[in-house]
Amino acid sequence: PFVIVCNHQAALDLLGMVEVIPERCVPMAKRELLYLGTVGWACWLSGIIFIERHRRDAAIEVISRTASTMRRENVS
Repeated sequence: PFVIVCNHQAALDLLGMVEVIPERCVPMAKRELLYLGTVGWACWLSGIIFIERHRRDAAIEVISRTASTMRRENVS
């Protein structure tokens, strides 16, 4: 297992990163990207998990559920 951290400069960078990240990885992004029109829809449709950074407890809950699913399904 491993973690890839990408520092992108624009919302469209995320779509390009989805193409280069290895298969069976679980991409996560800040929830604000979900509301960027077409980019948000594309991110949602590609299976990105959105984290609400301004609500710490909610973010931890999403990450915990994601980690459990990742272990169960054996993905990075």
